[in-house]
Amino acid sequence: MNGPAGGRQYATSMRLLVVEDEPVLADSIADGLRRHTYAVDVAYDGNTALTRLGVNAYDVVVLDRDLPDVSGDQVCRTLVDQATDTRVLMLTAAAAVGDRIAGLDLGADDYLVKPFDFAELVARVRALGRRTRPVTSPVLQRESIALDPVRHEASRAGRALSLTRKEFGVLEELLRGDGAVVSSEQLLEKVWDENIDPFTNVVRVTMLSLRRKLGDPPVIATVTGVGYQIR
Repeated sequence: MNGPAGGRQYATSMRLLVVEDEPVLADSIADGLRRHTYAVDVAYDGNTALTRLGVNAYDVVVLDRDLPDVSGDQVCRTLVDQATDTRVLMLTAAAAVGDRIAGLDLGADDYLVKPFDFAELVARVRALGRRTRPVTSPVLQRESIALDPVRHEASRAGRALSLTRKEFGVLEELLRGDGAVVSSEQLLEKVWDENIDPFTNVVRVTMLSLRRKLGDPPVIATVTGVGYQIR
C-alpha cells in the first residue's frame, strides 16, 4: 500500500468499517482513513465484523475476502441478505478477472486488488459513500454558513473558518440536518468511532469550540435533552 498522497483531499463525514486479518495493514488503513475525517472501526476477523455490523450503521465496509472463521464472502452475503444501505469495497490479493467477477456477483459494490495505492482507496470509498446519502448540492449551505465536504472548506458570511476535523464533521452533520435536531448520539456515531466513551463530553466541548469559531450572532441552538440544530 502506498501512503496517503500529499495535499490530501478531504471527504464527507462517514462511518466506516475496515475488515482485514493482518492487524498492521488494518490499522494502517484505518489511520489513513481517519486523516480524511472518517470515523473508522476495525475488525480483524469475520465474526467480529458481523458483530460490529449488527450494532453500528456503517456507510462503507472495506472488506478483505480471505478472513479466518467467517470469510469475507460470507460477510458480504450477510449484508446483501439484510438489504442494508452499507456499501462493500472488497480489498483482496485475488487479482484474476474471475475473482473480481465472483466478488461483484456476491454483491460487493467495488473491488480493489492488493497492493493498492491509498489515494485510489480513498477515492473509491468516497464514491461509494456518495451512494449511501441522498443527492445534495456539493456545497452545503444554511443561513450564512457554507461548507464544501470535498474541498474541506467552510465559511460564514464569506469569512473562511479554520476548523479541526471533528469541528468540520460536526458542522457538516448539522448542515445535513437542514434545520432538524441532531442528537449527540448521532454526532458520536458519524464523527467519532466506537472507541469513544459514550458518556464523554467530547461533543459538548467540540460544540463550544465550533460556536466560538462561527462567531456572533449564534446559529447553533441547544435543544435540551435532545441535541443541537442550526437555526
